[in-house]
Amino acid sequence: MLLFWLEKWLTGDAYLQARRTTMLNENIQPSSLDGIKRFAKQLKKAKGLPHHEALDVAAKVASFENYAHARRQLQDRPDTAAKEGQLFLTVYWYDRNYFSIGRETLEIEISKPLHEIATKSELKIVRGLGWFRLAARDHLVNDDVIPSQEVARKAICKAVRALRFMEATGLKPSRDSYAAYPKRDHNNKLPKSDHSTDWYDPETGQFILIDEPYLAATVESNRVAWAKKHNWHLQASKWPGMYYPHDCSLFVATDASTKYDFQNLMSKIDALPEPITEDVWDGVSVKGHDTFVSPQAKSSKDKRRAKAKGTVWRLSSKKTVPMQLQSPFNDRRPNAIMPIAAHQNVARMIKAVLQSGQKQWAVNTRLSSIRSKLEDWFFAERSREETDKYDLFYYGGISDDDPYVLKARTVKGNIELLNDIKRALQQAYVDCEPLRKMTKKIDTSIDIVSKLDD
Repeated sequence: MLLFWLEKWLTGDAYLQARRTTMLNENIQPSSLDGIKRFAKQLKKAKGLPHHEALDVAAKVASFENYAHARRQLQDRPDTAAKEGQLFLTVYWYDRNYFSIGRETLEIEISKPLHEIATKSELKIVRGLGWFRLAARDHLVNDDVIPSQEVARKAICKAVRALRFMEATGLKPSRDSYAAYPKRDHNNKLPKSDHSTDWYDPETGQFILIDEPYLAATVESNRVAWAKKHNWHLQASKWPGMYYPHDCSLFVATDASTKYDFQNLMSKIDALPEPITEDVWDGVSVKGHDTFVSPQAKSSKDKRRAKAKGTVWRLSSKKTVPMQLQSPFNDRRPNAIMPIAAHQNVARMIKAVLQSGQKQWAVNTRLSSIRSKLEDWFFAERSREETDKYDLFYYGGISDDDPYVLKARTVKGNIELLNDIKRALQQAYVDCEPLRKMTKKIDTSIDIVSKLDD
């Protein structure tokens, strides 16, 4: 039965497919009876399934045989629901002004599992939550090391406000930024909009604009005129907002021509409790960077995931050196130094190929990435005192009569230049993964340019 509905979904009318995509979040994987029931309701509305079939399909998505099997299994685990509502948010900080370090952790209660509020991919595009990573089912950790305790608490509070907003409204973050403009025209932008975020209602597909400018919670005349002209709802909320509560006001806007239940949405937002701020901190503050491990982090792998990447001290090896000793990103460079003259020569060749008309645009993308990385390596290889003596030679212009520019006027010449760039890098640097990633891009560029000779 499930396969039948999946086939129907994939082969249906294109318009209906697009509409259904906005109405049903296929990434949901319920983990509780309540979650299965909620997802079944969505399936029933989106696919027109009978209630009992929707329950069975939702249960199968949750990895059970059917709804009866799910009910038996989950009722035998009475503690599961109690733990579902527990969520921890953790941020580590290092204050260089006072030479102090610490960790901030806040525990909150949520009314449904986190993955039902937002999927991993959705969390990444929500302002305030994008820097957090799901370390366990009950734990969000920020991989960066924040510059002070106050800023760390602010980061957690902003994340919680975004979670509370999604939890109360059921809205999901939208990737369709053009939907914020009536008729999808940027010239129709809401006047004085600021700190805006894009959302949609998963049940109807309705786009919702949340605007949080430094304005009083009153719709000004020019914004009233905008709403009237484009037939959009626009209303200030009683809730102080997500971005900067009490300094900014939260406005909600959406297309009025669709007959969307706008007042129902407003009532949900207005009913939200006072947003959490760092002024009244109710979390746990710890000196040092001891890793916080949440209750649902059971395995050794779970416990490793709990560690913020920014707290890891990167070490050099025989072949590579970390770009930063502490960073959420394990970005490394070859453990070698390319002579300045070689850097300058490689930069000239790259600029010559980039300027050439005898290659595809796909080559530009790869070479731009390479020169950006090489510039980073150049500054990392030498002291500030030494690098300040040189202009940013990887960028800027190049003379039309430069021998490399003349050579790059043919397909053959571009291929030769790309091979010369590769050889120069291999001669200067030790063979290692960061270098191989770079030379692979050059090899791909050579293959792309070679097709022009076919």
